[in-house]
Amino acid sequence: MEIDNIELSFGPKRILYGVYLKGMTGKVTGILGRNGCGKTCLLRIIFGILDSKYKTIRKNGINQRKRLYTNSDIAYLPQHQLLPKNIKLSKAFSLFDANWNDFTHQFDSFKIYRQTRVNKLSSGELRVIETYLILQTKKAIILLDEPFSFIAPIYVERFKKMIQSKKKESIIIITDHFHRDIVEVSDSVYVLKNGYSKLIRSATELENEGYISVSPQQK
Repeated sequence: MEIDNIELSFGPKRILYGVYLKGMTGKVTGILGRNGCGKTCLLRIIFGILDSKYKTIRKNGINQRKRLYTNSDIAYLPQHQLLPKNIKLSKAFSLFDANWNDFTHQFDSFKIYRQTRVNKLSSGELRVIETYLILQTKKAIILLDEPFSFIAPIYVERFKKMIQSKKKESIIIITDHFHRDIVEVSDSVYVLKNGYSKLIRSATELENEGYISVSPQQK
């Protein structure tokens, strides 16, 4: 999948106007950028819930004229809460066709929550549930917006392993403000800056963008 010619403005403020992004099955595509650079906007444009002045989205070289969410082949984890606040977790897992026992095998501290309503969970617990459900969907394209936010480091590591397994069957595009986690889990990384996207090809380039500090041996 290739995303190109994205142009987005809010009033006189230009947000995106030189963005190219490529995602492939078998590889995780990471997006980095400062707050307000347009990472979330870009994912929402790809998903189809935010209109942009211009955009080109190609799947296998074919231009996609319909919004991607309409073909039921894409899943999106937004920054904001995904699940309705009054739904029970048992119902949510049923709707997503996810197995509760498989989930609690990996996240055993959640066993007591099967009949718990979403509004009784902490923000971190809810993020674990929602990230897991999105990663369990059988979709060709998965968009993850800050999946590691608010959750314990041990869960971040488990999700990294899940993402590495899931990429074998899905295109995964991920963004998070924890840049080290994005670099570690991604096969290719783009930086959004001043409305443009830049493919990062080395640790030196990432250092030049101000994201990491590397030793001479790493360059």
